[in-house]
Amino acid sequence: MKDCKTKDVIWKLETNVDDCSGELLGYVMELLLDAGAKDAFYMPIYMKKNRPAYLLTVLCAEQDRKEMERILFRETTTIGIRRTQMERTILPRQIRTFASSLGEAVVKVCCFEGETWVYPEYESVRKLAKEHNLPLKEVQKLVVREAEESLNREEINV
Repeated sequence: MKDCKTKDVIWKLETNVDDCSGELLGYVMELLLDAGAKDAFYMPIYMKKNRPAYLLTVLCAEQDRKEMERILFRETTTIGIRRTQMERTILPRQIRTFASSLGEAVVKVCCFEGETWVYPEYESVRKLAKEHNLPLKEVQKLVVREAEESLNREEINV
């Protein structure tokens, strides 16, 4: 894996909603992420006249922007979406699977300035934690340690 950073262009979509429930926003986030959003989140804010509301933000690729906007208009009460094209710097990453002592685990492997970092994929460690009735944080530590050991022996499958 190359030890370099690459540039990427993404879109940031934002809208303020003051008449949507938390349940509805949670559902919308699922739809956005399932449709390919790189990230989606909402934060409590106060709008004019001190009205409580949420700022809903979506990060997506150019090819997904129209679908994200369609979901926002269809599934929320928004009547307007702000959008900004943004550059970002990202590290190259590889998704790798290996046989941990608890079972198959999936990790992201990134390199920067000669260092290699391993990040366990949430769904993978969540599944192992449930299967073995262990705390998630313990499974995360174990998977990182064993993945780093396997990576050093180059046993992780790409």
